Amino acid sequence: MDRFDNSPETALRWYDEGKSAALATVVETWGSAPRRVGAQLVIGGDGRIEGSVSGGCVEGAVIVEALEAIDEKEARLLEFGVSDEDAFAVGLACGGTIRVLVEPIGSVLPEAMLRELVDARAGREPVIYEVNVETGQRALKRDAYPQRVRMDRSGFEEDGKTFVAVHNPPLRLIIVGAVHIAQALVPMARIAGYDPAIIDPRDAFASDSRFPGETILTDWPDEAVAKLGLDVRTAVVLLTHDPKLDDPALESALRAGVFYIGALGSTRTHAKRVARLTEAGFTKAQIDRIHGPIGLDIGAADPSEIAVAILAQMTAVLRGKA
Repeated sequence: MDRFDNSPETALRWYDEGKSAALATVVETWGSAPRRVGAQLVIGGDGRIEGSVSGGCVEGAVIVEALEAIDEKEARLLEFGVSDEDAFAVGLACGGTIRVLVEPIGSVLPEAMLRELVDARAGREPVIYEVNVETGQRALKRDAYPQRVRMDRSGFEEDGKTFVAVHNPPLRLIIVGAVHIAQALVPMARIAGYDPAIIDPRDAFASDSRFPGETILTDWPDEAVAKLGLDVRTAVVLLTHDPKLDDPALESALRAGVFYIGALGSTRTHAKRVARLTEAGFTKAQIDRIHGPIGLDIGAADPSEIAVAILAQMTAVLRGKA
């Protein structure tokens, strides 16, 4: 889903308040669409809405259909052909087709299933919502579709009737080292949808004045990452250049299933890092997960440019690009 879409939480809240609601989910779309497959719009029985399924060209029709679906207690699979002219008006290069699945809460999407989904998301547990658009069979699954979960990619299976919606926890970025690069990287990462946290036991670096409003932990790095927790939606970036600080967090990250590990330093510095980790008992396969020197090679020179290179590499790894 796009970043972290709160539509399921909103739908459940409205339902718990005694208001009817429906979830509209993009299940198929044109290549240059403003919303990805899996994006959601929640529609209240009183006409209120939150979220979106397009750049504005089909929302009105979806709302009308959703209100009718709520009244009739039925799911609807909608298909809209978007003309070149309408597509251009909402910022697209060309027209195409968008398909939207509308599911009223309670009558179609069971309240208990939605509640379980919301609880899993709150507990940072990846969960799959699977629906057969022909039979109407619905299920929540864990430890399923691992490639889709890793890629954060909802969509139809090859049978053309099983839609798989990936509900991942929000992306997190744990930065060890409250240095100049971190000051540039944190706001960039937040714009990209990450929830950042900075770890540095050095008070001169880890200060609110340097990172206003951000989560800062001044514990020793291995203790700090243990508090934060590490999972498949977490990226760990090591920026201190100091093995005493970097290595404890690095070893924790290597033992966990984080999707990205990057470590600042030259090729020589990384070779020394590899030697230390090998001596500590880590395998070559584990060590090869480290991106060091960190960031894509774009010729970055200053801290802001290095931050761009790091975020670009994180994105490439997250999306499965070499």
